[in-house]
Amino acid sequence: MEKADIEELRGRVGCGAVLETDGFAIDLKESTRKAVKYRRGDDIIIVIHDDKGWFDPLSDAKGDVYSLVQHLDGCDFLEAFVQVASLVGFVPSEPEWKRQSRETEPDQSVPERWAARRKPWRGSATWRYLRDERHIPEQTIRAAIVQNVLREGPRGSMWAAHIDVAGIVTGWEERGPEWRGFATGGSKVLFRFGHEGAGRICVTEAAIDAMSLAAIENMRRDTLYVSTGGGWSPATDAAIRLLCERPDARLVAATDANPQGEAFVSRLRELAGELACDFERLKPAADDWNAMLQVAATV
Repeated sequence: MEKADIEELRGRVGCGAVLETDGFAIDLKESTRKAVKYRRGDDIIIVIHDDKGWFDPLSDAKGDVYSLVQHLDGCDFLEAFVQVASLVGFVPSEPEWKRQSRETEPDQSVPERWAARRKPWRGSATWRYLRDERHIPEQTIRAAIVQNVLREGPRGSMWAAHIDVAGIVTGWEERGPEWRGFATGGSKVLFRFGHEGAGRICVTEAAIDAMSLAAIENMRRDTLYVSTGGGWSPATDAAIRLLCERPDARLVAATDANPQGEAFVSRLRELAGELACDFERLKPAADDWNAMLQVAATV
């Protein structure tokens, strides 16, 4: 087997072809152009790098199309090569995206792009989206604006900042009436909302859920509400570890009430045990914390 053959085949067969033929389907609601989420039951794979790379958001597994086949089937590289070769010419399904692809990368840095956007104001499109569609109380929205973690996104969407241990904006979660994604060129660390020095750390999977739980708990003074943005990068792991080093720290797994949420619970419980930190599972009565607010608003 020549190296040239390996490289040529890698260029001709994408990860999406492997996943579709192995029973996975695209989760359009959870996907972006740069990160397409595939599901098969409780299994999740995120495809990146224009279909040439992948990672498992619930483990450290990642790689190219060959390692994907090995990850799924438990085979060696030679078997993976044969399987990939059998997919030459297969065209996987394409999602119908709801916005046009950005043709060029932004000229500004991530912090500069964040600073250039306006904060929401009472009655703005982002304010109305959070209040009217997500049912987040105005007091909570106002608190998030004061803490400088929200920006007006395009077409009535919300930007919610992810911030590293140095206080630098590394990216933002994007949520709106017709769009969800993450900042182009940005990286997930943690969205942080609440009392920065608090010992009770509530970990959610989305900034919307972090704010929703804060509203449900009336912004407990002993709590910092954070979001991983649905991922678990090394930077996220390091940030949570640092928070858990606080005296009397208590790590609260406030993730969704579904298989992915429970996978995060297992990881957080393991981390708390490793750090000798108190641990608690706080489970929403609905699928997630924002869903609970939505239900309460209709009662």
